[in-house]
Amino acid sequence: MENIKTLLAKLNENNTTLKSLYGNDPDVLKDQTLRYAAVLEKFRETYHADKADIFSSPGRSEIGGNHTDHNHGRVLAGAVNLDNIAAAAKNNTGVIRILSVGYPPFEVDLSNLSPDKNEFYTSASLVRGICSRMKELGFSIGGFDAVIDGRVPKGSGLSSSASFEVLIGAILSHLFNDGKLDPVQNAIIGQWSENNYFGKPCGLMDQTACSVGGLITIDFKDPSKPIVKALDFDFVATDYALVITDVGGGHDDAASQAEYASLPADMKSVAHELGADVLRQVSLEQIVEKIPAIRKKTGDRAILRAYHFQGDNQRVVDQVAALERNDFQAFLKMVVESGYSSFMYNQNIFDVVHKDDQVVSLALALSEMILKGKGAWRVHGGGFGGTIQAFVPQNLVNKYVATLEHVYGKGSCHKLFIRAKGAIKVEI
Repeated sequence: MENIKTLLAKLNENNTTLKSLYGNDPDVLKDQTLRYAAVLEKFRETYHADKADIFSSPGRSEIGGNHTDHNHGRVLAGAVNLDNIAAAAKNNTGVIRILSVGYPPFEVDLSNLSPDKNEFYTSASLVRGICSRMKELGFSIGGFDAVIDGRVPKGSGLSSSASFEVLIGAILSHLFNDGKLDPVQNAIIGQWSENNYFGKPCGLMDQTACSVGGLITIDFKDPSKPIVKALDFDFVATDYALVITDVGGGHDDAASQAEYASLPADMKSVAHELGADVLRQVSLEQIVEKIPAIRKKTGDRAILRAYHFQGDNQRVVDQVAALERNDFQAFLKMVVESGYSSFMYNQNIFDVVHKDDQVVSLALALSEMILKGKGAWRVHGGGFGGTIQAFVPQNLVNKYVATLEHVYGKGSCHKLFIRAKGAIKVEI
């Protein structure tokens, strides 16, 4: 743990760590330097402490495999340069105290690690759940103080909650366990907390991508032991920008939540008709053979969603192979194919409850208008609103951003790159 004054002095040096997280743009590096300094100063002011460690956890972009993880499929994902950072230090109490910039502070008393339904959907519930699970697994936990600054936009499809979860895991790992928590284990603990303490039945892709970092493919055939493979591919060298656009939309009403929940349920219903738990355990051929009987039980939409799963699950394998042989154009073609499959078969572009609110559909239409034959575009993440993803040639970036922001507002487009590091203690 370093003296805050020393850390502030180091920040103003030519810092290679910050470059590895945020790139070489001088304006970006200046902004990040000021950001880190502000978090350290806020920590000192809030907790009257002179020492702290610094942590960073990235958001993630789903690159391939849309709605495949919850049925034990494969995904392709990358950590991105939008992140959550924290200044944190032990406080020698049994209480965790967290101030997230722009939000009210909260505390978690470690003497009570039981789930509380009244606490569902809060950051406190995630922290409590992570601590509970780490303790169960034999890791040490303890009270700490933290100031967090988040730049992974909530509802952006970049997984702000997963980034927060593995950030807390990294803090607990380094403050109390000598950094011994494995990145994949950190991800599994975060997902467990989100499922059991936050109240959201999420898959494991988001946490794994945020925790591990870089460009990775993950095979969830056995979710307790996901197979993670890092890919050595330089997206920057392609001369394409990765642009995520926040198109808004999405609804929190019960009917829309039920529409979202129907997606993994539909997929599993088809698997169940074939005597399996999830679609990864059956083949497309088995599904097709039994369609006449299955559709009487599940309806046609469920079968279409199962068809999407089978296609996108295989597409991840093919996308990885294309990147490994440096065939970026083949990769882009499959990104578009995945997008069409999500629209036509998975049907997570708009919900039927709000059929006139088709923000994702419109964004995809505009993207196709600009990028057809020159780039790629698809829904990004859960769907039904939220974000879209595009790979945009550098000479079209300004036109693409101007067009999408004309419709969805200034600042709705995020130009990103894949960052090599996951949830880490930052060595300034």
